[in-house]
Amino acid sequence: MDKKLIGLDLTHIADGGLQEKLDKELEKVFDNILDLNTEAKAKRKVTITLTMSANEERSVVDTIMEVKSKLAPQNGVATTILVGRDYDTGMVHANELKSSVPGQMYFDDDAQLRTDIGQTVDEIEQEQAQPKSEVIDFNKRKVGGK
Repeated sequence: MDKKLIGLDLTHIADGGLQEKLDKELEKVFDNILDLNTEAKAKRKVTITLTMSANEERSVVDTIMEVKSKLAPQNGVATTILVGRDYDTGMVHANELKSSVPGQMYFDDDAQLRTDIGQTVDEIEQEQAQPKSEVIDFNKRKVGGK
């Protein structure tokens, strides 16, 4: 049997340090595969890089070992945002559309009736029942100082 001329067992090199790095990256890859927010069939990659630098005599080689993984990205999440401007104040408003159609009310999981942006109808009715700031009745104003 021929003796191996290169006696480097990657599982034991650096007192098992390379294997430890590989195990950590593999754990990331398998965790990514099990993540339901990623594409199941997307390719994942683990790369082991050995960077070697010899001394002047070329008898000693310093070696840096890196292990990197490339994971599948998270799937995107979509929503619809309703935007508008309050013409009285000039303030911009933005809310997530909770119903499927702008202006349409819906019942939530707790059977609460809500507007298209998720505000309960009870909240709206309470706001409308509260007295507003003083209303100016232009029909009752004095004309000509009377």
